[in-house]
Amino acid sequence: MNDKKTSVYAGLDIAKASLQLHLQGKSYDLANTTEGHAQLIKRLAAVPGSHVICEATGGYERAGVAALHAAAIPVSVLNPARVRQFARAAGKLAKTDPIDAAMLTAFGQAFTPAPTPQRTATELKMAALVTRRAQLLELRVAETQRADTCADLDLRKLFTPWLAQIKKQIAKVEALVEALLQAQAPLASQVQRLDDIMGVGRLTAVMVLATMPELGTLNRQQAAALAGLCPYNRDSGQWAGKRCITGGRAEVRRALYMAALSASRSNHLLKPFYDRLIAAGKPAKVALTAVMRKLIVLMNHLLKNPNFSLAH
Repeated sequence: MNDKKTSVYAGLDIAKASLQLHLQGKSYDLANTTEGHAQLIKRLAAVPGSHVICEATGGYERAGVAALHAAAIPVSVLNPARVRQFARAAGKLAKTDPIDAAMLTAFGQAFTPAPTPQRTATELKMAALVTRRAQLLELRVAETQRADTCADLDLRKLFTPWLAQIKKQIAKVEALVEALLQAQAPLASQVQRLDDIMGVGRLTAVMVLATMPELGTLNRQQAAALAGLCPYNRDSGQWAGKRCITGGRAEVRRALYMAALSASRSNHLLKPFYDRLIAAGKPAKVALTAVMRKLIVLMNHLLKNPNFSLAH
């Protein structure tokens, strides 16, 4: 947590072409360009203790955040849904860039979020490769389904070269992943460490590391919560509700799903755990989610403790 007394929170609403800065009660319109970033840093540098609060905007925030990190200005990149819920709780239903920037300032003052760590060039490249691979896999599934349901024979023929091209693109991205691992020995070592877990494949290990770079620095509860695999109570008075997982990173759960399915059938530690849950009457989906939680905790432990053996 940061010190409210020393930090001056500055809300920064980011769009594709523009930046809206809210600093000490004033609003500033800036361009989301190199020149705009320089102006942003100049204004923030004039206010000691400035701490920028912004949202993840699908990539439009990356250049600005990188510029802030380079200037050693603390910046917290937040989940937009969390900020929107905060705005609704504050009774702010209207949504404009100046309002959003002011709400980001208020969010910082209310919750003093920790700065988002700067990601290395290797981490950014791996994340980009993993994201592109996931997009291509999703596209292949969608186009395969469209080909299967296409009634026109002439149109159906057009899908064949298109699907072959998608397959080639996936192979090229995977080759780039392998090239990155060969060039980065520490990263390759981490991937191999996770790949050693029965049920976890090499690409699954890469996907988890790319989407959860904090792995190996967390405790058990933090690892499960960050992956969105921590069940939360839903109780009120004498009523005890069903515990459900919520929040966290959906891309991590997607990466873990097939690994958990495989581990529940073949892993010498996780298969008995899964079988016990099923024998106790737990639905298969709940049992599989529990295996996913065990997996992410185990992955975190392995990276945190290099001397720990899976034979333990």
